[in-house]
Amino acid sequence: MIYQTILLLPLFGAILAGVLGKRVGEHAAEYLATGLLCVTAFLSLWVFFFELPHMEVAKTVPLFTFLDSGSLQVDWSIRVDALTAVMLVVVTGVSALVHIYSIGYMHDDPQRPRFFAYLSLFTFAMLALVTSDNFVQLFFGWEGVGLASYLLIGFWYKKPSANAAAIKAFVVNRVGDFGFALGIFAVFFVFGSLDFTTVFEAAKGQAGKTFEFAGFQLDVMTTICLLLFMGAMGKSAQFLLHTWLPDAMEGPTPVSALIHAATMVTAGVFLVVRCSPLFELSPVALQVVTIVGATTAFFAATVGLFQNDIKRVVAYSTCSQLGYMFFAAGVGAYQAAMFHLFTHAFFKALLFLGSGSVIHALAGEQDMRRMGGIYKMIPYTYVLMLIGTLALTGFPFLAGFWSKDAIIESAFAAHTGVGNYAFALGIAAAAMTSFYSWRLIFMTFHGKFRGDHHALDHIHDSPPVMMVPLVILGVGAVLAGFVFYEDFIGHHQAHFWGQAIINLQEHTALEARHHVPDWVYFAPAVAMLLGFAVAWYYYIDHPERPAQMAARRGPLYLFLYNKWYFDELYDFLFVRPAKRLGHFLWKTGDGKVIDGLGPDGVSAGIVDWTRQVVRLQTGYLYHYAFAMLIGVAIFATWFMAATQ
Repeated sequence: MIYQTILLLPLFGAILAGVLGKRVGEHAAEYLATGLLCVTAFLSLWVFFFELPHMEVAKTVPLFTFLDSGSLQVDWSIRVDALTAVMLVVVTGVSALVHIYSIGYMHDDPQRPRFFAYLSLFTFAMLALVTSDNFVQLFFGWEGVGLASYLLIGFWYKKPSANAAAIKAFVVNRVGDFGFALGIFAVFFVFGSLDFTTVFEAAKGQAGKTFEFAGFQLDVMTTICLLLFMGAMGKSAQFLLHTWLPDAMEGPTPVSALIHAATMVTAGVFLVVRCSPLFELSPVALQVVTIVGATTAFFAATVGLFQNDIKRVVAYSTCSQLGYMFFAAGVGAYQAAMFHLFTHAFFKALLFLGSGSVIHALAGEQDMRRMGGIYKMIPYTYVLMLIGTLALTGFPFLAGFWSKDAIIESAFAAHTGVGNYAFALGIAAAAMTSFYSWRLIFMTFHGKFRGDHHALDHIHDSPPVMMVPLVILGVGAVLAGFVFYEDFIGHHQAHFWGQAIINLQEHTALEARHHVPDWVYFAPAVAMLLGFAVAWYYYIDHPERPAQMAARRGPLYLFLYNKWYFDELYDFLFVRPAKRLGHFLWKTGDGKVIDGLGPDGVSAGIVDWTRQVVRLQTGYLYHYAFAMLIGVAIFATWFMAATQ
């Protein structure tokens, strides 16, 4: 029953907090939802540490028949293997800490029961996704996560910007999910099943086969993998489908941590790694994954350089780190991708919740240009943010050092064109990551305070209910890489992962990384130091220069500050034409054609005809006698004509 309990407890918490929240009280609702999540997290840790080591093959726990239609039969089953166990710990662990943190952060919000209901619903959907045993169940959790994220991003629905951000996230994800759905249809069409085990075992039989589409011969496995990856691009905010991610910062800060650290955005990485038996059979699809991931890592890092909203800087950092995970999977280092997903959850959740602690201390201020010089006023938050920053930038022996360096080395060791492309952009992104991360620290905590000086007397560290989750995440950001290195990507990886991850190559890039030149090992560290040095020069030694550069508004600065103008481009190409088309269909198609010729036109015609008929009723006797005379004449004429 342990697996069923892990899956269903968050759902019960969502129902109880949402339905009974007003009856039992706000505090009871949030404590109930948080308590159930904590129990779920402890059970997930039990599975990871005590069940997984004795699990030689994947365990399947059937619950009930989900769909039974013709040849399509889908059971709702819980699949437990190393991949599931890792995701259970990440999802429930971060979610439980976010729940605890939210008790303090959302203390003054009158809608706390609704907020905690949404948080628990989000966690349930993510658990349904990572425990899925088939593509239909995966899609159910996938869409559930999308729905819950829409509710959480737009939680403060009275803010127009929050509503717009929620709709934007929902619509952009639908673009990716359209491809994902087509991929699932293709899987069923080719394999006649949507069960993971059945599909993965039959995949080798489809390797190299083609089908005809629009006069072209397309590879079956490449088509399936690219369609599935399209869904991953949307959910994990990869290049071209990334525009929803920074706008999602309109939600409360705990939502940002939950969505961007360990849950929703990692679903795409989980999908690619789960489907490694399929992607391994399509070198073209893996090349596309590598190129998209590397491009995303570089693109998001460039945009993060000049953002001023503290949460948006961390959000673009998430987008960039997801790019690392994807190009790791693209070069076949799926284990390194999962390792970075695991370590990233700790330090990125720490940075988001730490940013929330700063915002809480500054009474809601998020603009780093109105911060500065507060490290002595909130020392605990400062130290923990430093730990998160060091881990993110790859400081030696912290969590990010072990996982990110392994990814960069694997890209070089792949010895392919796309691998070299990923390596080069990965190093460049590492330097920029270090710069914008230290820029955040220097602008927020060092220098002179640039905000409202009347607020200085009220700045203080967050209460213990918010600081305890930060401390736990800080410990994870320090130790997670070192402690789990051997299991995830070291000597024990084959035993740890088992059949959860499939590598068909005899010598993988992950193994070959041990034989790369020495300069490759040191390149990430050099990039990290370079980014730190530039940030120190501009924000500690010469803090007046960034403002001067911004005032000049050079083309490169504007290009990066405006996020490569993707929002403006999409607005021009898609949003405005869609609005014009909608307006035309509304006014012309619906108003003039359908209503004009249909119900409104018929009713108007009847009214006009009735008005003309009514005019015959004059009330004068001689008018009626004249009409009768005409009628008799017409009748007589017709009778005579008929009898001849």
